[in-house]
Amino acid sequence: MNSLSTMGGAAGGLLKEKKQTLAVAESSAGGLINATLVAVPGASAYYLGGTIVYTRPGRSALLGITKEDMAGMRSASEPFAQLLARRIRTNLGATWGLAETGAAGPTGNRYGDPAGHACFAVAGPVEAVVTLKTWSADREANMWAFTRKALELLESCLRKA
Repeated sequence: MNSLSTMGGAAGGLLKEKKQTLAVAESSAGGLINATLVAVPGASAYYLGGTIVYTRPGRSALLGITKEDMAGMRSASEPFAQLLARRIRTNLGATWGLAETGAAGPTGNRYGDPAGHACFAVAGPVEAVVTLKTWSADREANMWAFTRKALELLESCLRKA
C-alpha cells in the first residue's frame, strides 16, 4: 500500500530543513502529489497550495494561462510542465514550483501521447524537466507512478540547491 506521508516525507523534510516553500500544479495525477505533501506532519511550514489543472478553462481560471502563453506549445509536454511549475511558483510566491501533466489512461490523450505518459517540471533555485512513460493503461497505477516521479524530481532538485 502507498503511504501518502511516507511518499512526501523526504521532500517535506528537506523543505522544512531549508525553510523553503512549495506550490504544486498537477493534472493526471489527480491530486495525489498535493496529498502526499500535505499528509506530512508540519506541512504548513512549507506547503503554500496547489491545484489540479485538468482542462483549458481550468488552466485559465486557476493559473491565468492564456492562449498567448500557450503559443507553440501543447499540453502534456515538457514546455507546458515548465510553464505550470513557473506559474504556480510565481502566483503563490513559493521558493519552488512543482508540476505534472500527462495521460493516466486507460487511453492516450488527444495530443497522441500514450497512456502512462507524463511530463514533470520543477521551477526554483534549481530547475529540471523530465518525461516518464510507464507503457501501462492502468489509470490508478499510473497516477501513483506519476506521483513518485514528481516527488523524486523535487527531492533531487532540493538536494542540488
